[in-house]
Amino acid sequence: MKRILLLCLGLLLCVDAIWLLTLDKIHLGILLPLVIGCIFLLSGLFPTQIQNILDQYPKLKRLWCAAWWLFWLWLLSLLLFFAYLHFNSQQSKPFTSVQAIIVLGSGIENGQASPTLKARLDAAAPYALQQPNTIMIMTGGLGFNEKMTESSVMKRYLLQHYDISAARIYEESKSTSTELNLINSKMILKQHQISLDAPIAIASSDFHLPRAKAIAQKLGYTQVYTIAAPTPLYIRYNSWLREYFAFLSGFVLNEY
Repeated sequence: MKRILLLCLGLLLCVDAIWLLTLDKIHLGILLPLVIGCIFLLSGLFPTQIQNILDQYPKLKRLWCAAWWLFWLWLLSLLLFFAYLHFNSQQSKPFTSVQAIIVLGSGIENGQASPTLKARLDAAAPYALQQPNTIMIMTGGLGFNEKMTESSVMKRYLLQHYDISAARIYEESKSTSTELNLINSKMILKQHQISLDAPIAIASSDFHLPRAKAIAQKLGYTQVYTIAAPTPLYIRYNSWLREYFAFLSGFVLNEY
């Protein structure tokens, strides 16, 4: 039973990761499941051989057992983090009026907004349409092997799909991280005499908003409202896994 379970889980993780890699999506939330899937497959395919090797080397056997215990503890912490993200996504605070909407980038594909980025833009657009005096800031610089900045692709998408004036949409086109998105957006806000104490909305994926809001508050944004975009199911849990490590990294680097 254990062997079958390992084989099924390993195959599922590997197939999912390989499929996402064929879509040119490469990040830790995809590569780590691939590695775990390979380990599960090897453990399920060659249990006797692995056990014989471990029996010959007692220290290696103890290390192997410790690694499995650490894995289960890590998995528990990951599930708790997933539960936190899910709960937080249901707690979006309503708001009536903001002076700016900052849309955080999430990558482009072949010069077009990725499905995740489209979801963020689609979530932000209705608020912008309801508040014609609110400016919008598209954030995102030039990615690897890309010819257009992410912010320019975001602006083009809004102009093509929504009746929003180009004069209201500003580009922050230098950043490559959430922290830089928000730091560089300060200059645009200042140019429009918008204080960091003013009500400002941040639009991003549901899983990304807790960290984005915490970073914004650390940078001096005092009235932060959030606009949550649903994460496409096919990439959702890989994105949540990536966010798990980004959250830990941000804590270590004192980003919030």
